[in-house]
Amino acid sequence: MFLEETQPGDWEEEVALKVRGHQKIVQLMEKRVDISNPLSLDVGEEINPDKISGDNVRIYPGCRIYGGETVIAPGAQIGKEGPVTIEDCQIGRNVELKGGYFKRAVFLQESEMGSGAHVREGSILEEAARTAHCAGLKQTILFPFVTLGSLINFCDCLMAGGTGRKDHSEVGSSYIHFNFTPDGDKATASLIGDVPRGVMLSQRPIFLGGQGGMVGPVRVGYGNMVVAGTILRKDSPEDDRLIIGKAYREKITKVFPSRLLGLSRLIENNVLYLSNLMALEQWYVQVRRPFFGKEKFEGLIYSGAIGNLSLAKKERIKRIKEMVEKIPAVEEGHKNRVSDSAAREELHERVEEVCELFGGIIPDEVGAVHRDSFLLEFEKSIKNSSQDYVRAIQGLPAKVSQEGTRWLQEIVDERCRQAAVILPPMGLFKEKAPAKET
Repeated sequence: MFLEETQPGDWEEEVALKVRGHQKIVQLMEKRVDISNPLSLDVGEEINPDKISGDNVRIYPGCRIYGGETVIAPGAQIGKEGPVTIEDCQIGRNVELKGGYFKRAVFLQESEMGSGAHVREGSILEEAARTAHCAGLKQTILFPFVTLGSLINFCDCLMAGGTGRKDHSEVGSSYIHFNFTPDGDKATASLIGDVPRGVMLSQRPIFLGGQGGMVGPVRVGYGNMVVAGTILRKDSPEDDRLIIGKAYREKITKVFPSRLLGLSRLIENNVLYLSNLMALEQWYVQVRRPFFGKEKFEGLIYSGAIGNLSLAKKERIKRIKEMVEKIPAVEEGHKNRVSDSAAREELHERVEEVCELFGGIIPDEVGAVHRDSFLLEFEKSIKNSSQDYVRAIQGLPAKVSQEGTRWLQEIVDERCRQAAVILPPMGLFKEKAPAKET
């Protein structure tokens, strides 16, 4: 039956594709890529062999490599524990992807994923970040050293904290970030740590105990320890807290679709998350870029990281808009709550203005004094130095690091203030918002 339905040209095209795929494998082997069983690989014809290093790269049997944007830097090990599928990923030096599916994700030096992983677009694993087996990530950013256990769903998060492999933020096994509401909303990104302090790689680690979860969007401060089995539903932005969950009493009540109690908090946490992404983007552009080096692979990986940060912002903006579209301007049963209805109506009318805050560039004057002071001392400290990124950042004097944190915090605060001005009825960021609109 198949032979009867297939046109003669189809077979020729399929054979040609397979031949081109095999030619790519031959080209990789000619570059000294370690491929022990070439007949077990599937390499897309769009793959550019010039973007895959032959320096100590090993691709184990059963792997699939697709996408014209795929980059594999020296020392990468692909598929040691099981077959790996890669689509348009940028894989840094000495990265280990032990088994699973990876699409449009960026893995910086010495990051590591265990077998059974499922990592999708918008994700960045920075230096030495790692997971055990069966971790699912999407729109996830892990700062250096952050470690996830096994059997984890950790999509739509940014997590920082820790100073090294023996002092790292960690998520226990069987943990879930609940990022999808009963109303079908995903404006639920959680900020675990923050960017202004987190990039300095000097903060106390955060521990999220296993067999637990987090109902996004949630904020968690540095040094916080969440006891195993706890479902975290409230913000804990203060540092050094022990969080013990409580059992909830069984209850049956009426459902109000898209009611979204605590709407101001939801919008505030989303704005804060986006503001931190803006700060991280500036950090990559003005601080991280030189550490990617002049080699072709490094430049391509940097471009991939910048692209994923842009993708992360677009995702969060999209999710905010989708959520707002479903919110009734006046909540059924609460029509006398004037302030609440005013806030909802304002949000409907001006959500585009809020989202536009994160689609452009940061004005040059924002944080300029602290930025210029930090960059001047930073450039002095790394001049004529061959230190890698992590050592260079951790080697900065405390006063220099503080200037860098102040610069990035001003970026975050400025975006938050602007959002508060656009949506005055919501009372966002009361401690940061100006007394009067200017």
